[in-house]
Amino acid sequence: MTTQEILVKAGQLILSLSILVVLHELGHFIPAKLFKARVEKFYLFFDPWFSLFKKKKGDTEYGIGWLPLGGYVKISGMVDESMDREQMAKPPQPWEFRSKPAWQRLIIMIGGVTVNLVLGFLIYAMMLWHWGESYLPTKNLTYGIAVDSLAQSIGLRDGDMVLSVNHEPVENFKAIPAEIILREATSIQVSRAGQPMDIKIPAGFIREMIKRKGTLMEVRVPFTVDSVLPKSAAEKAGIRKGDKTLTVNGQPGYYFHEFKKSLQAYKNKTVPVQVLREGDTIQLFAHVPETGMLGMAPANPEKDFKLATREYTFFEAIPAGFSKCINTLVKYVQQLRLIFVSKEVKANESLGGFISIGNLFPAHWDWIAFWEMTALLSIILAFMNILPIPALDGGHVLFLLYEIVTGRKPSEKFLEYAQIVGMIILFGLLIYANGLDIWRSLFK
Repeated sequence: MTTQEILVKAGQLILSLSILVVLHELGHFIPAKLFKARVEKFYLFFDPWFSLFKKKKGDTEYGIGWLPLGGYVKISGMVDESMDREQMAKPPQPWEFRSKPAWQRLIIMIGGVTVNLVLGFLIYAMMLWHWGESYLPTKNLTYGIAVDSLAQSIGLRDGDMVLSVNHEPVENFKAIPAEIILREATSIQVSRAGQPMDIKIPAGFIREMIKRKGTLMEVRVPFTVDSVLPKSAAEKAGIRKGDKTLTVNGQPGYYFHEFKKSLQAYKNKTVPVQVLREGDTIQLFAHVPETGMLGMAPANPEKDFKLATREYTFFEAIPAGFSKCINTLVKYVQQLRLIFVSKEVKANESLGGFISIGNLFPAHWDWIAFWEMTALLSIILAFMNILPIPALDGGHVLFLLYEIVTGRKPSEKFLEYAQIVGMIILFGLLIYANGLDIWRSLFK
């Protein structure tokens, strides 16, 4: 990955998290203000020892910290990550969080999670309204699938037509790998040369899928050249826009994945490349550089396939966006569940920190992909924050529900200790997840 690609991914991640953090904290800030609880600080990112920017307006200091691990609002009279023991030792004041009725404190605490869920829904709805929705139905793969070495190891082959996973059809082709994992599938049904076949998935296969983080299978498409980079190996060989590749040194090169694979075997060598140009077969000679790429891009393959597309009116996009939000949440919970119940899914192979999250963004700036990822992260942030762990919103909600049901408020000392325990757990998980990223980067 080039430095530019890393910077683009990092830029998208920082912008996405900044949007999510600011809006999450607004979810706490607004009801706190409505219930006349004093908000002392509103920060994007954390500011231990110093901040990059700060400005006080009224009772609230607004700022940007230097540590990009989230953000916070500091509400007077609340046991939070600031651990302000001096304030909590004083008698409660009318403007403090602890002086407000339990139902008001509950609304303040669930505000952030509520905003993240609503944001995920709104992003999906607006994307459907603006861009519509299109995908490649599994049944519409004209040339079948192109498989990687892992898929080949269980008997899948280039050109297979996928019929179902565990005998259940998968409408969207790109969803097949995820469905194999979520369903903990034991078989894939394909059609090969017109004959149905049942491919068994052995134990350990799903674990290997997760470890490799590969696509397992891609769309098999002919390689039609769309553009050739100036001064590239392709241009020097005489390859032109519109050429269809056929072979590389006699090895198959008709399909895009075949052509790429064949080139890798001839780095730093000059080899014959056959192309089809206006009905004539032409043999050219190309010097394959160390990168294993000649410097040409394929034509958009959509013309070879019939995509399923749908346009949405504004009012149609609202329920569709809500449905997509709920489905995304359900699938995320299913993935998380596998870490605890599946023999195939291991935490040290599945979890990741900011590097893993950043790698989910494309290496080029794509607003559709950006908003899709931001909606997903917003939903994940909502779910993770509502978990009943002290120091998270869910921990505060748990104690508030206890207070509402029993009529007894946990002591300030208990809440303080619970906050410390929660922060230790969270920092431990943060160090663990990001440590896994660093380990993989160094030793993968």
